[in-house]
Amino acid sequence: MHQKRNTKIIFFIINATFSIIIILPILYALSVSLMEPGQIFEYPPKIIPRSLYLQNYKDALATAPILRFILNSFIMASAITIGQIITGTLAAYSFAMLKFKGKNILFLIMLSTLMIPGQAIIISNYLTISSLGWIDSFKALILPTTTSGFAIFLLRQAFLTLPSELKEAAEIDGCSNFRFLFSIAIPLVKPFIGALGIFTFLQAWNMYMWPLLVTNTDTLRTVQIGMSMLQNIDSQSFGTVMAGIIMIILPSIIAFIIGQKQLISGMTAGSVKG
Repeated sequence: MHQKRNTKIIFFIINATFSIIIILPILYALSVSLMEPGQIFEYPPKIIPRSLYLQNYKDALATAPILRFILNSFIMASAITIGQIITGTLAAYSFAMLKFKGKNILFLIMLSTLMIPGQAIIISNYLTISSLGWIDSFKALILPTTTSGFAIFLLRQAFLTLPSELKEAAEIDGCSNFRFLFSIAIPLVKPFIGALGIFTFLQAWNMYMWPLLVTNTDTLRTVQIGMSMLQNIDSQSFGTVMAGIIMIILPSIIAFIIGQKQLISGMTAGSVKG
C-alpha cells in the first residue's frame, strides 16, 4: 500500500508539472493582455499586472473585427462537426452492421484516404469550389470537410463493440435499421460521438490554409487569419496582440473544458470488457 501511494504521488507530481508547463504560456498571455504598455516592457519582467488594464481589449477589437472572426469560425466549426458526425455515423453503421457486396473493398478504399495528406488535394478542392462559384462563401468553408475517413473509421470501431446478438434480437422484433441506429446503437456509442465532436470542432477551429484560400473579405475570415492581422499592427502594441489572442483561443478552451469528459470517455471506451 505504501509503495502504491508513493507511485500515485509521483504520477501526480509529473502530471502537475506538465500541466503547469502547458498552461503557463496561456496564463502569461492573459496577464500581459491586462498590463499597461509601460509595465509590459519593465525589467525585470512582471508576471502580475498592477491593475486590470482593459484598453488592450478595446484596441484589439478596434484593430480587427475579432468578434466577427469568432462568429465565422464558430459557424464553420459547428457545421463541419455536425456534418462529420452525421456522415460518419451513417457510413460507419453501414460498414459495421450491414452486409452488402463489396463492403470490404469499399472500406479499404475509404481507409486509404487517411494516408493522403491534405496538402495533396487542396488545389483540386480549390479548383472544384472555384468552378462552382462558391469562393468567399460559407459553402466553400464547410462543404469540403463535412465528411472524414477518420470519423467513419472511429465510429465503425465503436459500432463493432456492440454485441451482434443485440442487432439480431432487434431484427427478430421487427426493428428497422434506422430505428436500431437511432434508438439503440447511437445511445450506446455516445462517448465515441462526443470525442469525435470535440476533436473535429477543435481541428476545424484551428484551420488556417483552407479559409485563407477560399475567403477574400473580412466578413468571412476566421480567427486564425485574424491572428495574422493582429501581428501587422505596431510592434510596441504587445498587450493588444495578447488581448486579441486571448479572445481568439478562449472559445476553443471553453469547448475543450465542456467536452473533456466526453473526450476522455470516448478515448477509453471499449478498453475494458466484462
